[in-house]
Amino acid sequence: MISPFLNIRLFVFYFFDEMVNFVYFYPYFHLLNFFFRFLLFGGGFFRTFAQNIQNMLKKYFYLVLVLFLFAFVSSVEARKKEKRAVVRIETSCGVIRVALFDETPLHRNNFLKLASEGFYDGTLFHRCIKDFMIQGGDPESRTAKKGQLLGEGDTGYTIPAEFCLPYIYHWRGALAAAREPDDVNPEQNSSGCQFYIVYGKKQAPGDIKKVRAMLDEKDIQLTPQMSDDYQMRGGTPHLDGQYTVFGEVIEGMDVVKQIQAVATDKNDRPLEDVVIQKMTIEQYSKNKKK
Repeated sequence: MISPFLNIRLFVFYFFDEMVNFVYFYPYFHLLNFFFRFLLFGGGFFRTFAQNIQNMLKKYFYLVLVLFLFAFVSSVEARKKEKRAVVRIETSCGVIRVALFDETPLHRNNFLKLASEGFYDGTLFHRCIKDFMIQGGDPESRTAKKGQLLGEGDTGYTIPAEFCLPYIYHWRGALAAAREPDDVNPEQNSSGCQFYIVYGKKQAPGDIKKVRAMLDEKDIQLTPQMSDDYQMRGGTPHLDGQYTVFGEVIEGMDVVKQIQAVATDKNDRPLEDVVIQKMTIEQYSKNKKK
């Protein structure tokens, strides 16, 4: 049995040894190593447990380190390779990053203009429907009182529709423009500022069949690729060919998931405000201008 005095001496030795390593070399690994060495003095179950964990750390540390570095480098490279315009949306629930399609230049340029002017800063995601979408961009939401009905605020202009089927559609994560209904907006022009991000549940074969029949009546084709995406990824196929999709989420779908599930009132407004704190343009399109 190790004497208490020897225990203290060993503890002090390992403490200074590991603190030096913590500062200078692989901090997290050595901090854990120090912790498990401390457990070794406990004997019995704790000693065996500590030895096993310590051996596992030594065995797999470099593999984990390599995998971590690979993931980090891959993430950085992916950002470098992204040629589309990218906007960072900081919300009270986290960060969402969206890339804007060059195939929809009118919507892309308008969104970038408003974001650069701070138009969206301080506004709310004022309409959130679980398993469907989250909607924001109403300038009146910036000063709205609790429970106030929102959704009518706008810029005073609209944007001509830019449908890009069957290549761009309402898959989960799609960024699209809100608009007035067909009876007052038969051209299906988009709002100058309001937008929504699709969450959309995964569609069952029966759902796809019903949506296909509905879209066929409007001469909108649901291709096999679109059907597969909606079943595998989720989305809102019933909106295709009627609302302009002009971007997609490239990071932060966990934040979108969180927002779409918040508690809301009878008008789908969150009971606790979900604020767009700031929009920042991370980069403009690197593709040839369209």
